[in-house]
Amino acid sequence: MSVALSINLNKIALIRNSRDTEYPSVTQHAQMCIDAGADGITVHPRPDQRHIRADDCYELANMLSVEFNIEGNPFAAPMKSDRAGVSDYPGFLEIVRRTRPAQCTLVPDSNSQLTSDHGFDLVRSSDELRPIIAELKALGCRVSLFMDPDTAQIALAKEVG
Repeated sequence: MSVALSINLNKIALIRNSRDTEYPSVTQHAQMCIDAGADGITVHPRPDQRHIRADDCYELANMLSVEFNIEGNPFAAPMKSDRAGVSDYPGFLEIVRRTRPAQCTLVPDSNSQLTSDHGFDLVRSSDELRPIIAELKALGCRVSLFMDPDTAQIALAKEVG
């Protein structure tokens, strides 16, 4: 088993968005990480686009020479943007369909959460996740689930694919 470093760029985007400018540039920071030896780039676009935005995902997908990992809630639906200059959020799965990342990490976060703080409850959500996981795999994505360290839940993860 080899170890690969993937750098999460969400905070770079958060700083950019708080300044309401294009600086710092997410793509320039991605390139700096790659030049420094990173094996991958990770982002977590949220419907409110408070850090990584859908447009960032598209730009990164077009320029990356390393593995791309997109994290997010597969049930996140499209959402209208209320900020000038920020495009609408097309929904998590639409971003993945357009970018075809090497890995897709599914996270059960809600729009109101500040950060991801719990894993999937596969007793409740496995039937909904199965077709999504199958679609992601058909797109060529390796799929990872954000999980709590519960052995019964981990066993269920294998069953959902």
